[in-house]
Amino acid sequence: MTTETQTPANSQGTATGQKKPAGPHTLAPNDGNDGRGRTTVADGVVAKIAGIAIQEIEGVHALGGGAARAIGNLREKVGQKDLTQGVSVEVGQTQVAVDVTLVVEYPHPLQQVADNARDAVYSAVEDLVGMEVTEVNITITDIHVPSEDNDGEADDAGREPRVA
Repeated sequence: MTTETQTPANSQGTATGQKKPAGPHTLAPNDGNDGRGRTTVADGVVAKIAGIAIQEIEGVHALGGGAARAIGNLREKVGQKDLTQGVSVEVGQTQVAVDVTLVVEYPHPLQQVADNARDAVYSAVEDLVGMEVTEVNITITDIHVPSEDNDGEADDAGREPRVA
């Protein structure tokens, strides 16, 4: 990975006659120095794109920790789904860092799901936003076991208690 340093004039966006190298991670040619304007992407937009990308990964049951999922369930019941739940981003001028908290479905391999989620975030943010992703940190807080769902309660109702 190469790093570039810029003079303060270039980082402030003033025209100095020098063009920044156009790479696949810039939002617009010359970052608005061409006189046509500048594009700014809000943190929430990047978080939403990352959240959508992760939800499409096989083995991901939910995003967010326990409290966030509980609030998310309430929101879903009133018709408002939070696509940024469990996703935190830090957006710079040309780079993005993403932190994700998720729950994996049993029996999917945890590392494989994490790697697939990481790849999805890299692709989505770099392709759709046009910014370089520096890192995607994934925290797996839980495993969802299908037998823990409410569907299993009907089966338990017909069984005799094991203890008196």
